[in-house]
Amino acid sequence: MPLKRRWKAATRKVRELASIGSALVATGHPYMAHIVPMRRCNLACTYCNEFDDNSDPVPLDEMLRRIDDLGRLGTSVITISGGEPLLHPELDQIIARIRKTGAIAGMITNGYLLMPDRIKRLNAAGLDHMQISIDNVMPDEVSKKSLKVLDAKLRMLAEHADFHVNINSVVGGGIANPEDARTVSERALGLGFSSTIGIIHDGSGQLKPLGEQERRVWDQVRNLTRRSYSRFNHFQEAIANGKTNDWRCRAGGRYLYICEFGLVHYCSQQRGYPGVPLSGYMTADVKREFLTEKSCAPNCTISCVHQVSYIDHWRAPQKTFTTPGASHGTGAEQLVQIQ
Repeated sequence: MPLKRRWKAATRKVRELASIGSALVATGHPYMAHIVPMRRCNLACTYCNEFDDNSDPVPLDEMLRRIDDLGRLGTSVITISGGEPLLHPELDQIIARIRKTGAIAGMITNGYLLMPDRIKRLNAAGLDHMQISIDNVMPDEVSKKSLKVLDAKLRMLAEHADFHVNINSVVGGGIANPEDARTVSERALGLGFSSTIGIIHDGSGQLKPLGEQERRVWDQVRNLTRRSYSRFNHFQEAIANGKTNDWRCRAGGRYLYICEFGLVHYCSQQRGYPGVPLSGYMTADVKREFLTEKSCAPNCTISCVHQVSYIDHWRAPQKTFTTPGASHGTGAEQLVQIQ
């Protein structure tokens, strides 16, 4: 690994450890926020409910104000998602603004639009982390995010990216060949990336326990990636067995999801709750939601929320209770998206 890349990795690790230390000391600030600058996507994966094919990018001035609001709240990690964030024409300035707040800058992308010059611009903007989900080896009617299409992009990243890259593979409903997940993970690790595996729902939005072959591949990939941060995905054991999880969801407190309209939501699958403008979201709101138990938590499969909430699993039993989605048919039965 080049010296420059080693140095960036070392300084990034120091910043990450400092952010965790800050979270352990005080609970009144978000640890992670996902923010959407672009709902439009260049793909249409059948299991995804987080995109459209027509919306415009959020204007840059508005995005910068939202980033500053997250900075005001003391957010440690700000991750850009979508839609497809690389479609936003001023993405580099958004990333740079995240870094200016002192936060760690992440991005979730399908990777299709990556080229060497684009990767170098992301380096210059200060991107810290990138995640790409690859669903299969060959594209099919469920997903075009295939290793065949994206392998050239992965080689570009291995050569040019100064930021950390994680490749997420999947098993579960709608994935024709579970063995593809192991192929994807082995390729990612071979290129020097980290790798995680998730359980995905089928095209009708239903989550089912893993079958025998799926479970075998899932175990094999988890063993391959034992040293990566996939070890924090232990909650998926219950999901694989069709069981619920007993945990304290800190969405709205430690984790925020900011949609393209600038509203704060618990997560991507509970849009509308609390559904208030980020500009008016205060530390008091963070502390209230930190102590609010969500009825959808037992069936939740949102990995980022689980991981962030794990920081505080040992403290602050939740004192109030809410049932997000109860009046709109968007309750726990639909919480099936894993990124």
